[in-house]
Amino acid sequence: MKILSRDKRLIFVILIVLLIVVSIGVIWVLARHVYSYKSKKQQRPPIKIGFAMSTLKEERWFFDRKYLIDAAKKKGFEVEWTNANENDSTQFQQVKYLLAKGIDVLIIVPSSFDGAKRAIELAKQKNILVICYDRIAMNADIDAYVSFDNIEVGRIMAKHLLKKVPQGNYVFILGNPKDYNTASIRQGYKKVLDPYIQKGKIHILLEDYCYKWKKEYAYEYIAKLLQAGKKIDAILAENDSLAEGAISALAEKKLAGKVPVVGQDAELPACKRVVSGLQSMTVYKPVKKLADLTVKIVEQLVKNGTLPYTKTYFNNGYKMVPAYYIKPIEVTRENIIATIVKDKYHSYEEIFK
Repeated sequence: MKILSRDKRLIFVILIVLLIVVSIGVIWVLARHVYSYKSKKQQRPPIKIGFAMSTLKEERWFFDRKYLIDAAKKKGFEVEWTNANENDSTQFQQVKYLLAKGIDVLIIVPSSFDGAKRAIELAKQKNILVICYDRIAMNADIDAYVSFDNIEVGRIMAKHLLKKVPQGNYVFILGNPKDYNTASIRQGYKKVLDPYIQKGKIHILLEDYCYKWKKEYAYEYIAKLLQAGKKIDAILAENDSLAEGAISALAEKKLAGKVPVVGQDAELPACKRVVSGLQSMTVYKPVKKLADLTVKIVEQLVKNGTLPYTKTYFNNGYKMVPAYYIKPIEVTRENIIATIVKDKYHSYEEIFK
């Protein structure tokens, strides 16, 4: 009986030991599986965005870069950016660099509407999604176009000047002819002003381009007109930098603040000029909204293979591109606090002090 009892105890001990061994084995297998799963999850690379910028010459592009990177980081995306300084060849090489970095999406601000095609073709050969940001690329296979309503920008400018100067000598200082936005803004102001031009109420003193958006052209145009003794009643400049060039020429003849000048981008110096009366108005384009919308499109494209719904399309000569437009806003001395300051684009202290 004692032997039997001893055998039972031995069997019991053996069973306990076996149970412990099996339990340890199961725990080890499960732990290894969980670790392997976590490792794979951690090793999964984040979405990488290549942001091929055309320029950082104007102040607004620093905001575009900041807001787009911030919006991407909130989604866990990475951003690699480049700046081509308005050069098509440089931008092509920079897109090659971004593709070599293993980007999933190319967001491009074309240096010219007809010069970005090669770079975009290179991206599409690697099955990379392409989004045109603020500027359109013509005759190229792009997946989406995100911008402001630039025709409306032109309308806003023209309507403001008509209130100030319903008749007189107008000067139109256009942007870069290689930027499609230049033509869109012109289309907008012509829709408003053409009836007055045809009736002879508005006379065009000058309408000319500023290559690569250089304000030196704007300065020279106005300076030459004034030297020739021409009377200028209103100036429509297609951005704030060009407005600055025009106002500099006016200032030399003590006409700054006496001739209404409009621009766009709501740059800080322009906002200061609006408050002081040197510039009559600027068009504010809320770039944070543009950057947030672009990152939203990236997320949906990469994760779901679809685009957010849109009713608008842009025919870029290659196809009807899904287009997303954000509304621009007129900014004057009267509403600058309710627009620029409220949106924290520039602070009250920056503008007024």
